[in-house]
Amino acid sequence: QLQVAESGGGLVQPGGSLRLSCTSSGRTLEYHSIAWFRQAPGKEREGVSCINGPGGGTEYVDSVKGRFTVSRDHAKNLVDLQMNSLKPEDTGVYYCAAALTDRAFYHRDGCYKPDLYDYWGQGTQVTVSS
Repeated sequence: QLQVAESGGGLVQPGGSLRLSCTSSGRTLEYHSIAWFRQAPGKEREGVSCINGPGGGTEYVDSVKGRFTVSRDHAKNLVDLQMNSLKPEDTGVYYCAAALTDRAFYHRDGCYKPDLYDYWGQGTQVTVSS
């Protein structure tokens, strides 16, 4: 059984940076599509970024392109989300999600459908405020 967990959230001023990490227990993340989702108060959960198993393929939602970078380190069993130039609208609970296989990344409707992912972390709070 794969279990995922996020870390690295916190409070940051607008324009600042945070780095979120996702790791796993039970199995490694290596062969799984991984996505980062976020949910702001009163809003639906939205996909932010996703990465394929080997790590060479990445996707970003338009609102974070150029500011966020997703990467994975197989040796450390980590998938990181580097968030720069943070804005108040980036505030929310951020979730790491792992698919059962690497197919989610290549889904014809995109990699941001929550139903594509089988394992979810508890979430980490990111607050961007002055």
